[in-house]
Amino acid sequence: MHPPSHLMPSAWLTLPRATVRLVSRRLDVSGVNEDDQKVSRQIPLRDLDRLIVTSGITLTGPALAALMDEEIPVVHLNHSATRFLGTTLSPGSHHAPARLRQYELTLSPARSLPLAAQLIAAKIRNQRRLLQRLCNDRGHDSTTELARLNALHQRALHPGDAPELLGLEGAASATYLSAWARLLPSDFPFEKRSRRPPLNPVNAVLSFISVVLTNELTALLHAHGLDPALPVFHSPDSGRPSLALDLIEPFRPVIVEALTLDLFSRGMLQQQHFQPSEDGGIHLDPIGRQKLILQYEKRVQREFLSTQRQHRTSLRQQFDYAVTDFKSALAPPHDLSPFLIN
Repeated sequence: MHPPSHLMPSAWLTLPRATVRLVSRRLDVSGVNEDDQKVSRQIPLRDLDRLIVTSGITLTGPALAALMDEEIPVVHLNHSATRFLGTTLSPGSHHAPARLRQYELTLSPARSLPLAAQLIAAKIRNQRRLLQRLCNDRGHDSTTELARLNALHQRALHPGDAPELLGLEGAASATYLSAWARLLPSDFPFEKRSRRPPLNPVNAVLSFISVVLTNELTALLHAHGLDPALPVFHSPDSGRPSLALDLIEPFRPVIVEALTLDLFSRGMLQQQHFQPSEDGGIHLDPIGRQKLILQYEKRVQREFLSTQRQHRTSLRQQFDYAVTDFKSALAPPHDLSPFLIN
């Protein structure tokens, strides 16, 4: 269990067979850990922004009702926290006008393509900026990759159609990841992306962080009255939060790849933190997940001075801005201001 403090508004409950009850205006979490020791925590509702639970957790009716009353979303994951199952949240205020504009946007390639281009161009720009910074710090030569990413970024600003933009995004990711992989420790090699299932530790971490990040944006889209299934870049697919996948694109370099590199380069994750899974892949063990979650929370809550926004902010605040920015772009002039790395 990972109860929040004033520095951690997200509570992660991953202890199998734990029970969450309501005591006054606090969540009382009790269970038994891996050493058969009783564990108990209390989480004040006022300190909580979101609750993430794995499938072995039992939420009592009063606890769930209090969470909905406080408009605190509950994100449900499978037992290994590698797959999003759904979100429990209160209806909130009605957002019919925004939903109608969102449906119109999805049905109009002429309107959705410019928004998709802005998101992907920001992603490629951030890939280039992060790679440049990492290679400079480590003394690696990435001149060729940086030049190619710069050219792809310029083309992504004004694509001819959606298939061209998809091809540019794929080419940029291949270029970026090939250089990024050279920065990993030699005992954690990475050749290519594998997702379902991840076939090695690096892919396991990339996938886990992607799931966590997608869950955050999905909950925010619900909270702001938008439909997470209606994208501008990814293809709509039943049961997939495609719009959340769209909006996380500019954040991937600074969160997914940068955090993965930190976890391995600093020795926070070792081979013993990974285990084979029933689907033939490799996944983090409970201790590895705890380490990753702690570092993820530190990263997204850490404040920094954004030269783009001209004020101090955090990545988590920028997640919310990305959703409100998209909601505003549903109306004229239909323009986005995606997150950019300093």
